[in-house]
Amino acid sequence: MKISQKIEQSVKEDKVWWSFEYFPPRTAQGLQNLLDRIERMRALGPEFIDITWNAGGRTSDLTSEMVKTCQSLIGIETCMHLTCTNMPKEKVDIALREAKEHGCRNVLALRGDPPAGKEEWEAVEGGFVHGIDLVRHIRKLYGDYFDIAVAGFPQNQLLPPEQRDLEMKYLKEKIDAGANFIFTQMFYDVEVFFDWVKAVRAAGITIPIVPGIAPIQTWNGFMRATSLAKTIIPQSWLDALEPHKNDDEQVRAVGTRLVANMCRRILESDLGIRGLHFYTMNLEKGTKMLLEELNLVPRVETIKPLPWRQSLTPTRRQESIRPIFWANRTKSYISRTENWDEYPNGRFGDSRSPAYGELDGYGVGIKQTKEDAIQLWGYPTTVSDISKLFARFCTQDLAALPWSDQSASNETTVISKQLAKMNELGFLTINSQPAVNGVRSDDPVHGWGPSNGFVYQKAYLEFFVNPTLLALLLKHIERDSNITYYVINSRGDLKTNTRSDGPNAVTWGVFPGKEIIQPTIVEAVSFMAWKDEAYELGHQWAKVYDADSPSRKLITDLMETFSLVNVVHNNFQDPDAIFKPFWLAGEEYKALNHTTAPSANEH
Repeated sequence: MKISQKIEQSVKEDKVWWSFEYFPPRTAQGLQNLLDRIERMRALGPEFIDITWNAGGRTSDLTSEMVKTCQSLIGIETCMHLTCTNMPKEKVDIALREAKEHGCRNVLALRGDPPAGKEEWEAVEGGFVHGIDLVRHIRKLYGDYFDIAVAGFPQNQLLPPEQRDLEMKYLKEKIDAGANFIFTQMFYDVEVFFDWVKAVRAAGITIPIVPGIAPIQTWNGFMRATSLAKTIIPQSWLDALEPHKNDDEQVRAVGTRLVANMCRRILESDLGIRGLHFYTMNLEKGTKMLLEELNLVPRVETIKPLPWRQSLTPTRRQESIRPIFWANRTKSYISRTENWDEYPNGRFGDSRSPAYGELDGYGVGIKQTKEDAIQLWGYPTTVSDISKLFARFCTQDLAALPWSDQSASNETTVISKQLAKMNELGFLTINSQPAVNGVRSDDPVHGWGPSNGFVYQKAYLEFFVNPTLLALLLKHIERDSNITYYVINSRGDLKTNTRSDGPNAVTWGVFPGKEIIQPTIVEAVSFMAWKDEAYELGHQWAKVYDADSPSRKLITDLMETFSLVNVVHNNFQDPDAIFKPFWLAGEEYKALNHTTAPSANEH
């Protein structure tokens, strides 16, 4: 969605909105940590984020990749910076083409700073000279596909009159060339900002102005940033901050109050500005503290349109159905299905497709480094050790498992005790959802979709289990006609009691004026494709350990001998019914083995 449309919508609703800016990190580990942070900060409710373009275009490929990741995997509207610095026309065209392919509809067009090591800015051969050249080029190539933002500099208001008027003329020319809104440089003197906005409006510029807000993180960082940008600091701010310059926490607390008061004045002014753009500097706490100080978090208006995170790339924007198997691994699901040919009747993955069954383009792998994995999971030597890890994950005492990129969801807490017991009995759970019978769509745990609706879920469990315990379980499952299941082993042998090839909707919602929405399904084709990934993740975990170690042998044996099973209980009115066969089979298995620790080599 275009940012100008979001702004227009917020103005109509008289709603305050905010957005975040990030820059590409220098290291691979920094990138992973930043993406994790962006995903967390998504919960703070930004309308969009934007990704900077390093001076000289040195991080241009990384900027493009981050835009793709944020649009398609994290599912947040993203604006891409684009500068003229060291950018020949061909490179600009590649960046724009990739942005469009990734679903990005917003670009901030800048001249940019001089490249590192150079005092003066100079155009590259075959490149663009001014920001307006970039605006004209984008409009010429893409018409109105992109929203184009340009930079505004409130401190231009303090220049000598002749220079000030010339800068305003340049800004007006960029607007007339097709810019849709203005991001301002950071500022701390709100009176200068007010004067500049009034001058912009007097010059006949009517497009939205988005004030750039920089949280104050530390004294040294604040002084360095304002010095580099030649930003004016009101004396009253210096008087309030300087006495605490050796106490970072106090500087941040005082700075938060000062910046928040400035934001309130902007939002309460008669200038019609209802949005704030935060320069996060890739940090989380300062921005969160500011939003809390402004009483803008939690944002009650933010709703989940679906129970899973939507992708915002053009080919997937309208996607409304997803198999449950990838619930904990969004990235691999999006990647794997990017080129699947058809989605007939809501089933993802046509077995006739030449791409069907292939692993995703990134290759399957666990997220953790070897060191992180060992710190998380230690050195298990028995299945009982592994069962305890799975149980700890279900009770949110463990941050991750190889099959889950993130900690257990709040919904898992509803059945955490039952899941922990299942793992103790030998059912190694990797995915689940509790039964839900018509809770309101604004429910904080289960809710999703438009207001005044009701959502439903069938209980679902997915787990690894050894063959002996599985046989006992299936005997009890077959006695309950409300249960359907799929069993598959590492070789791909599939067994099921379902009599339909079609999908089984396990989540649905009923909303005013809409047909029933069924966004999450279980079905055979996608479960068979997920099987490859599920077992490969186990083997990746095994490879964390040395080749001749007991831990590697244990996990490898488990992946080779245990079956992967999913179970759906179709009576969503009875939340406990799905667990009854597991308790019966588990007790029988204990009696059979006189132990609570099932072996990986049980056949």
